[in-house]
Amino acid sequence: MAEDFGAFMERFVLPPPPPPPPSPSSQQLPLHGLTFAIKDIIYGENAHYGTPANPCAPGRVPGGSSSGSAVAVAANLVDFSLGTDTGGSVRVPAAYCGIFGLRTSHGLVSAQNVIPMAQMFDTVGWFARDLSTLSRVTKVLLPLPDDTVKHPTHVTIPMDCFQILGSPDDHTYQIVNASVAKKFGSHAIDNANLGDFVSDNVPSIGKFIADFSESELPSVPALSVISHVMFSLLRSQFKANHAEWVNSVKPNLGPGLRENIHGAIASGDDEPLEEFLAVRAEFKSALAALLKDHGILAIPTVPGPPPMVGIQAAPLDSYQARAFSLLDIAVVSGFCQVSIPLGTRNGLPVSVSLVARHGADHFLLNVAEELYQTLIDEAAKAWAS
Repeated sequence: MAEDFGAFMERFVLPPPPPPPPSPSSQQLPLHGLTFAIKDIIYGENAHYGTPANPCAPGRVPGGSSSGSAVAVAANLVDFSLGTDTGGSVRVPAAYCGIFGLRTSHGLVSAQNVIPMAQMFDTVGWFARDLSTLSRVTKVLLPLPDDTVKHPTHVTIPMDCFQILGSPDDHTYQIVNASVAKKFGSHAIDNANLGDFVSDNVPSIGKFIADFSESELPSVPALSVISHVMFSLLRSQFKANHAEWVNSVKPNLGPGLRENIHGAIASGDDEPLEEFLAVRAEFKSALAALLKDHGILAIPTVPGPPPMVGIQAAPLDSYQARAFSLLDIAVVSGFCQVSIPLGTRNGLPVSVSLVARHGADHFLLNVAEELYQTLIDEAAKAWAS
């Protein structure tokens, strides 16, 4: 464990083939010289294989099912790594391990031969310690037309999403606002609450929102509905994909995972899936109208620092509910999201995320590269005072 932080199921060297003889027209391949790791679908806290150690926050969980990939990067074992993200399994490990993580626009990177969890939401993403490497990998694995735009037309920084944070002492709301104002101008900032926007522009959530309006948590009811819709649709697809195998093989599942999987398989067929699909379609359309071609949404990646390893599930309920109300914005819309590390505060990693429209992955990373150093400078200033 000490040598590789428990990041790997299997480790081997795969040397490149001998290079061809040099010629005047030969060029070096874009990822030449980089090492990488690939995700195996083993969840972070795993009863069978143990938990990878978090290099950034010892004693804290490293994230979800892509946590081995994140740990391999955070521990300097590889230069980049591949993961998958259905409900947050790239963005959460990136935030917990203090590295960059990209959830790509849904459907743009092939998931062929990846065992599906829920095809409606499954994406392939990747991790790196720096934005330069993240961008190099993105240009190879996501060969979209080059987007040279580096400055967004507007940046939505909704106060209600930052109020979900369990620790306002991190000052991330102030850090993001100050950074955007300094880099792109205060005229580009929109601080309107995202919950109000969703309530006004996603009419189908009306019949569900009353169930989430009495919560005592620091929550955004409209986003809680979006999260509820996501999990209902995910359970339906997971059941269709895996119920037969689980019921026939009866695998020995670890705690937490066991309850989630059997809960999904036992879910009834009477859920209003057509209504949930209508909410999803309206939400995608509303968010597209909000961001347009070159707008950015800035939100916390997660609602606080990584939980301690071994903590019981019940105390995590509030944390996870708040986390998924943030994470499921990109999941339900299918938009791209990058988690950006701001450094550590009181020994624990702090991050923020940027979200852009579907297909704007290169633009998203352009903006992240433009903004990153200012975010670091403003974080250092805020935390020093």
